Amino acid sequence: MDFLIVGAGLTGAIIARELACKGHNITLIDQRDHIAGNCHTQRDTHTGIMEHKYGPHIFHTDDEAIWQYINQFDQFNPYVNRVKAEFQGQVYSLPINLHTINQFFKKNFHPREAKEWIEHLAVQFSLQPKNFEEQALSLIGSELYQAFLKGYTQKQWGCHPSELPKTILKRLPIRFNYNDNYFSHTFQGIPLHGYTHVVNNIIQHPNISLKLNTVYKNSLTQTTQHIIWTGQLDQWFNFKLGRLKYRSLRFEKETADGDFQGTAVMNYSDEHIPYTRISEHKHFTPWENFTQTIYFKEYSKECGPEDIPYYPVHLAHSDEMLNKYLELAKTEKNVTFAGRLGTYRYMDMDVCIKEAILLSQHILCALEDKTAIKSMYHF
Repeated sequence: MDFLIVGAGLTGAIIARELACKGHNITLIDQRDHIAGNCHTQRDTHTGIMEHKYGPHIFHTDDEAIWQYINQFDQFNPYVNRVKAEFQGQVYSLPINLHTINQFFKKNFHPREAKEWIEHLAVQFSLQPKNFEEQALSLIGSELYQAFLKGYTQKQWGCHPSELPKTILKRLPIRFNYNDNYFSHTFQGIPLHGYTHVVNNIIQHPNISLKLNTVYKNSLTQTTQHIIWTGQLDQWFNFKLGRLKYRSLRFEKETADGDFQGTAVMNYSDEHIPYTRISEHKHFTPWENFTQTIYFKEYSKECGPEDIPYYPVHLAHSDEMLNKYLELAKTEKNVTFAGRLGTYRYMDMDVCIKEAILLSQHILCALEDKTAIKSMYHF
C-alpha cells in the first residue's frame, strides 16, 4: 500500500519504518524544517553543545524490549536525571526525598520517622481526592505542596491545581530515602549522537520518502491509500467544534562561560518567578567537555494558533469537546490517528514507541486479513 504519514516525530518515524520493512511505500511529511518533532536535537553553532531545542528529553523505561529497540538506532549512554528546585532562596532535591524532607523541616529523620511525619501532615478527605490539589495534600500535606507543587503547577498548566486531574501527580513520587534519581525506571539514558540522529536512522529505508517544510493538504492524498495522522486531533477536523486546549513553551536562550547552575535542571517553585525551570544542556552529555555553556529559561503558555503544542490539557471536571472529537474520529475512513497529538494524550517517549509498534502491527494484521484499518486503536 501507499501510506502518507503526517508528522516526522518519534511516532510517525517508527510507524513509517515498521510498515516500510514489510514492503509498503511511505511518504513521510512534516511542516517543520527538521525531523524528530519536539525531541529534535542539534549542535549549538557557537559552543558545540548538543541542544534539546524544545526542552530536555531523558529516555526512561522499564520495558526491556523497547530499550533494546531504540538502542538499535544509536547508543544510549546511561544518564541519571537529578532535578533541583529553588524555593524562597533555598535549593532542594526533587523528587521529594528524605534529604528534601530533612532540609525543609530542619530535621534529622530516619526513613520510618520521616514517613510517620508526612503521614501526620497529610490532609484527610472524607472522600477520595478529586483533583491534583487534593491528591497532593493527601500525600504530602500543605507545607510541601505549597513549596514544591502549587506554584510550579500553576505556571506549568496555566490554571489552579484544583482544576487538574489527580492522575498528573503519578509523575511526582515521594521517597523516604536519599535517592534523588528523578525517575525510578530500570533503563535510563540519552543517545550519544542526539535524538535527531536516532530518528534519522529509524527512517533510513528505501521505501520511505521524506518531505520537510510540507504542510498537509488534500492534494497530497491523490496517490495515497491510507493516512497516518500524528498532528493535532482537532486540526484534522479544521477545529469545527473549537480548539482543544494545549500548553506551549517559550525559551530564552543564554550563553555563558564555565558552568551556569551546576546541574541540568533547576525548577523554580515560587509563583512570582515567571519561568518554570532553567535547563543547562551540557549537563545532559557528561561524557563531553565544554569551556562554555548554554542554558534555557522555560516559560509555559497557552497554545495559540501559531504556537507549537506540547501538552494536552485535561481538566478535572470536563472533557466534553474532546469526547465529541473522539466520536467523530471513530467514523473517519482511510485515516488512523496516532501519537500524543493525534490521540490527545500525554505519553512519555517509551510509550510513544511501544504504541507506534503496536499500531503498525494492527495495521499489518488488518491488511493480511483483508479487513478495514481502524481510525483509532486503543492500547
